[in-house]
Amino acid sequence: MSNIPTDLLYTKEHEWVKQCEGESCLIGITHHAQDSLGDVTYVELPEVGQSFEKNEVFGVVESVKAASDLYMPISGEVSEINEDLNNSPEQVNSDPYNSAWMIKVKPSVSIGSVDLLTPEEYKKEIH
Repeated sequence: MSNIPTDLLYTKEHEWVKQCEGESCLIGITHHAQDSLGDVTYVELPEVGQSFEKNEVFGVVESVKAASDLYMPISGEVSEINEDLNNSPEQVNSDPYNSAWMIKVKPSVSIGSVDLLTPEEYKKEIH
């Protein structure tokens, strides 16, 4: 059974979104996603200031098994990236919801207007 925090919203592509301080949101991948990938060896993240539309690829996670695209759950501009993942990509496996957040985004639309999954809906999606 995957760990599914109740304070996050999810995508069918296994990204999570956390409404955080001010107008910015944190984005990362779920426990289910990292579990499917296996040992993460590299995370490719965008540049600060880049803008993405919902469902656009914003990066890549590479593991011993495969490489997987990261899909933007909300349209917006990248305001910060998690530099720690450059040196410690294994954090994605050990702590996907906290220390291994990937990007911080200033959404260009209200997060409430975006079609994201509740924890209950995401749980159904992966089981």
